[in-house]
Amino acid sequence: MSQTVMSTFAVARLEWRRLIVRPLAWVLAAMTLAWLAWNFTLLMGAFLASQIQRAALPDGPGFTDLVGVPVLGQLAQLAFLVVPLLTMSVIAGERRNGTLPLLFAAGVPASRIVLGKYLAILGWLLLWLLLTLAMPLVLTPLIRLDWGKLAAATLGLALMLSALAALGVACSTFASHPAIAAAAALVITLALWSVNLGAQMAGVNGGAINWLAMSTHLQPLLRGLVSTTDVVWFVLLIALSLSLATRRLSSEKERG
Repeated sequence: MSQTVMSTFAVARLEWRRLIVRPLAWVLAAMTLAWLAWNFTLLMGAFLASQIQRAALPDGPGFTDLVGVPVLGQLAQLAFLVVPLLTMSVIAGERRNGTLPLLFAAGVPASRIVLGKYLAILGWLLLWLLLTLAMPLVLTPLIRLDWGKLAAATLGLALMLSALAALGVACSTFASHPAIAAAAALVITLALWSVNLGAQMAGVNGGAINWLAMSTHLQPLLRGLVSTTDVVWFVLLIALSLSLATRRLSSEKERG
């Protein structure tokens, strides 16, 4: 067990170091956080400007509804592009550069390679989420937050980022080139998000097609509603993606 943990941690540490030295991760972090900070400033300005109108509505939306959760929602939109760019090279890049056989020769099982790389990407994404979350939290002494709703939204974003990271790693495992992996992850993510669009336009709000859609499970969390069904959906997507990635990498290792 300890050997499994150590080898997984070694792969994760190696991938984390690669993220740190690559300009792409820094550029993505700087650009997205700057964009989110700018939008946070705009949302905060609109919130302060509407204080007089909201004073007449004691049960109206507050800071969490008008500023905190919308900022996290914008991070979710950026994640559709950021996560595929981060994950596109985790396996496909190793394959293109000819370094993947070195990992196989070192005796690292495919499952530990996949899990280690996934944990490194997930660590970067969770740090990204925490830095975004710090924007509304710095105003805690001045603004009353709805901690339950903010916690539910944060949980939803963490689950979404975890699922997108697993999906991106799986696409990188199957793709022969990082660009193909990024494109595949983006297309699959958008398909998962909007698979129930036709059903909603037809007025159908239930059924299997709506259960398959990522939006069906993320939006309630952003509204502060935590459901076991929604959490399980993300866990299943993570498990399925990592299992497929492990199986694909194992077969490649066996073929040599």
